[in-house]
Amino acid sequence: MAGIVIIGAQWGDEGKGKITDLLAENVDLVIRFQGGNNAGHTIVREGTTWKFHLIPSGILYPGKRCAIGNGVVIDPKVLTDEIDDLRAKGVDLSGLRISANAHLIMPYHMLLDHAGETKLGKLQIGTTRRGIGPAYADKAARLGIRVQDLIDEKILKQKIMAAMEPKRLALRPYAKSPELDLQSMTEDYLTYGHRIEQHIADTTRITWKTLDEGGDVLFEGAQGTLLDIDHGTYPFVTSSNPVAASAATGTGAGPRDIDEIWGVAKAYATRVGAGPFPTELDDELGATMREAGGEYGTTTGRARRVGWQDLVALRYAARLNTLTHLAITKLDVLSGLGPLRVCTRYHTPNEASFDEFPYHQTVLHHAGGVYEELPGWDDDITECRTMDELPQAARDYLAYIEERVGVPIALVSVGPGRDQVIWTEAGKATAPALRAALA
Repeated sequence: MAGIVIIGAQWGDEGKGKITDLLAENVDLVIRFQGGNNAGHTIVREGTTWKFHLIPSGILYPGKRCAIGNGVVIDPKVLTDEIDDLRAKGVDLSGLRISANAHLIMPYHMLLDHAGETKLGKLQIGTTRRGIGPAYADKAARLGIRVQDLIDEKILKQKIMAAMEPKRLALRPYAKSPELDLQSMTEDYLTYGHRIEQHIADTTRITWKTLDEGGDVLFEGAQGTLLDIDHGTYPFVTSSNPVAASAATGTGAGPRDIDEIWGVAKAYATRVGAGPFPTELDDELGATMREAGGEYGTTTGRARRVGWQDLVALRYAARLNTLTHLAITKLDVLSGLGPLRVCTRYHTPNEASFDEFPYHQTVLHHAGGVYEELPGWDDDITECRTMDELPQAARDYLAYIEERVGVPIALVSVGPGRDQVIWTEAGKATAPALRAALA
């Protein structure tokens, strides 16, 4: 058996959905372990673009067992809409399972999220305002409402009342909002419960059973390492732990169930929302890269900030997650840009220079990149399927990243399509389930 974790090694939006979809074909279970519908995974298959927000990216394989783990926070309206949309498109959802212990996003969470961001003004964090943070806050405060509560009217109503009581002052501006009516909210969420009841399960035991019987499990993360609430660029972070260690707590698997940890990173860097971004390109070149890479959020449509590859941050992510492999996406976006720059160190206005990711936010907010320049290439690489077919400059660029980060590159994406990938020799030597995909 093999437990394989897929995580974002940057600020999210690295292309984890495509990598998960590629590897999911030959595993027995795909389980999402954190985040909510503030994340979006995009998959292009046979010319059709699929966008997922809560359901794991492996769902496109008929009958594939896909689970939403206990570490995820779920907006049941978003989930049921996603289920309806997939059913309408003929997708087989018989393998979908939802953890009974996953927490729910409630209407008051979204109102509080919006109000909190508005109140911050220029200091806004840049949340998606989908209630993710307030839902995780209620979970920590032991005021959360879980999926299993959707099928017990008495418990559901009691828990909603208990959760809303300490929020009355904050919710006063919305006192007359119909979505906060206790009876209506209870009825709406009971309806959601009836609609997803067939999918509710003990996903922890499903994970254990799969692993104990020799099966392969793919743990799917959302967001990225540098948005981790403990280890990211706090407070400009998400409200959960997107690092690999969270794959265990967010599913019930044990640490020793994890065999491989894949970090997905773009060939350059992007970030959505506020917060430090040492290699940002706020110029015409950055705009060109944004358009070439289609750098707009799957969930929000927001334009992503774009910059050069940051090896200081990538080394930090590699160590935090103990990465076994890297998957590099969107290498094709760099074609035709001329000489490429790679950040190898940071510098600050007081002339300090360092090659480790700074722990102090003031230092990071004022840090800029120190760059090495590498030759670029003009060739269209979207049809390349082996490393030998890539221009020498592209191969050298990848080798430079691999050497400086100290983690082997397993595969390289050269376009949005499922077939537009190059498996390296390191990738061909991975877990049995992945080797089967290459047979």
